[in-house]
Amino acid sequence: MRQVNLGDIQGPILIFGGAYSNLQATQAVIDSAQTHGIPVERCIFTGDSIAYCGNPSETLNLLRDFGCPMIKGNCEIELAAGSDTCGCGFEAGSTCDLLSLGWYAFASQEVSTDQRQFMGALPDHLIFTHYGNRYFVLHGGFSHVSQFLFPTTPNQDFINVIREIESDFRVFDGVIAGHSGIPFQKSIAGVTWFNSGAIGMPAHNGTSTTSYGILDAGSFTIHDLSYDHQTAQSAMINAGLDQGYHTALETGYWPSEEVLPMDLRRFADNG
Repeated sequence: MRQVNLGDIQGPILIFGGAYSNLQATQAVIDSAQTHGIPVERCIFTGDSIAYCGNPSETLNLLRDFGCPMIKGNCEIELAAGSDTCGCGFEAGSTCDLLSLGWYAFASQEVSTDQRQFMGALPDHLIFTHYGNRYFVLHGGFSHVSQFLFPTTPNQDFINVIREIESDFRVFDGVIAGHSGIPFQKSIAGVTWFNSGAIGMPAHNGTSTTSYGILDAGSFTIHDLSYDHQTAQSAMINAGLDQGYHTALETGYWPSEEVLPMDLRRFADNG
């Protein structure tokens, strides 16, 4: 695993992840950075540039041209390796697993050799300091990139990851993560764990808006991101990606709740 130390950063930092091939949402978050007056070097991407939506190549190119610090998520890892699955951590045979076969095959067909090389060369983790605090950026878990950690995941699971990080990189004040698609922050074992959610897919909350985060002087805030979800949805339909995730862009609900803990599901008997 490769780490990049960004050094000491001064000023607000915009944190975002899960672009998921959603070109319109990616452009919207870049526009939001400009609205906040946050330069590109203070925008951090937590991985999964490519996934469910209809513009994988264009979305990756937009992020690449934007030039912000990025790490690779499981999707970048698998696409760079030429794998035939996304490595998302879905249970084999589940609805999420079966749906991933469609969007991953489309994405793999769309990305170029050069784009695969770019994704493969991205770091796995970032490290930086901010107003005296040390932060570690990862995608899912530390040793398991596609580990799902939700706001209601047992505390011990977070502590295990924190201890893994500290065994290699000393004590950190904060961990910045992605992958789960649900925005949250919690304090545990003396560490603030922050996930900004995903910009490319709603957080299973009944709204078409998505989310990003801002870190400013030790405090994290979650911000709603509005974007042209109708155009993003049309791109999915035109690409033949109309098996379920396309409706989530409008309804705000994922096509399956199987990956979620029971206490975050709408229907307790789902999955």
